[in-house]
Amino acid sequence: MPSRRSTATATPAAEAAPAEVAFHRVRVHADEPALPDVGATTDDALARCGARFGPGDEVAIAVGSRGLHDLGLVVGRVVAWVREQGATPFLVPAMGSHGGATAAGQQAVLESYSIDAEHVGCPIRATMDVVALPQGECPVPVVTDAVAAGATATIVVNRVKPHTDFHGPYESGLMKMVAIGLGKRVQAEVLHAHGTRGLRDLMPLVARQVLAHGNVVLEIAIVENGRERTMAVEAVPAAAISDAEPALLALAAAHLARLPVDTLDVLLVDRMGKEISGVGMDTNVIGRTMIAGEPEPPSPRIAMIACHDLTPASHGNATGMGLADVVTRRFAAAVDHDVTRTNVVTSGFLLRGKLPVVADDDRQAWQLCLRGAGVVDTAGVRAARIVDTLRCRDLWVTDAVLADLAGDPAVAVLARGLALHQPDGRLTPFDGT
Repeated sequence: MPSRRSTATATPAAEAAPAEVAFHRVRVHADEPALPDVGATTDDALARCGARFGPGDEVAIAVGSRGLHDLGLVVGRVVAWVREQGATPFLVPAMGSHGGATAAGQQAVLESYSIDAEHVGCPIRATMDVVALPQGECPVPVVTDAVAAGATATIVVNRVKPHTDFHGPYESGLMKMVAIGLGKRVQAEVLHAHGTRGLRDLMPLVARQVLAHGNVVLEIAIVENGRERTMAVEAVPAAAISDAEPALLALAAAHLARLPVDTLDVLLVDRMGKEISGVGMDTNVIGRTMIAGEPEPPSPRIAMIACHDLTPASHGNATGMGLADVVTRRFAAAVDHDVTRTNVVTSGFLLRGKLPVVADDDRQAWQLCLRGAGVVDTAGVRAARIVDTLRCRDLWVTDAVLADLAGDPAVAVLARGLALHQPDGRLTPFDGT
């Protein structure tokens, strides 16, 4: 990216606050397939899956820590299907070290998504205890959730999506959920101790041991489109998981939302959170991985990133905040450093856990990003604003970025000449009101 740094002596920001820059709200339209009836599709997939239970069977339904649009609906249909066969369903958190690596914390994550007895019809049995499974030729120990292991069978409900740390045939999907989700903190630490090799190479070996020697009989795979709407639900028998996942991953990757431009001076992200991405912001969207020894993505190239809020659903877990350059004081106040440290240390990717520069308010965050990007003339600044990395096709852009998008029939300009900040220094609401 060309440098715009002045050769003159820098003036302190407090003495030379840049003038407000006009933004424009645009929307990038895309042909995104979505299921017309997610519940009916789930019912049909379950009816055809071949798994059957009977009276006296206890069935663990393992659910992760991602805030999918239809997760509660799908889990509720699985619960009802198990109960219709006379079996007794219950929920188990399958989220590795998330939720502060405590049973209470992981239960709270599910409850925050309205996945509990009141909403889906069966109780949660949360534990961080694990039991060992045969290791075989796998080079690391293999464990799985102790409560789920005591059930007659386990059904795993999970999203399939490109991972934020690595790429391979198995990423953030079925195999990872079986290995790390059900393996709790113990398995997460074992695999993350090997860095990205542990995820890319060793995680599938652990998953195969769990599938061969545990009681997982079925995984419900959910794929969302670039607008966070469900485009596929498949019931995959345990024996078919390793073969089925690569195609589901390819489908998800083809519909992953991305920024419509490759080069920015500043990206403003209204919020990050664990329900948005495992590291708060999707690295595939922002073009930053920040893992020692791993190459950074070739695009997009963004000089400075500011994140303004941490979502309540994160429960203080700010893993991935180090991907940003600047955060606001209210973001910093929302961080639970114990919970964040547990998740970051378990992952082994400590660079992502660094606290960025803290701005007093949203306006100062913008000013600091301009300085960090070396922007001298704000008239030509290339900047964009998004709500979060799941919603990056609806964005605010400056004149320079709007000029790049001009003439693209997929881009609609929804509003022009928007003020980025209110008089009190806070961001103008995203809808411009």
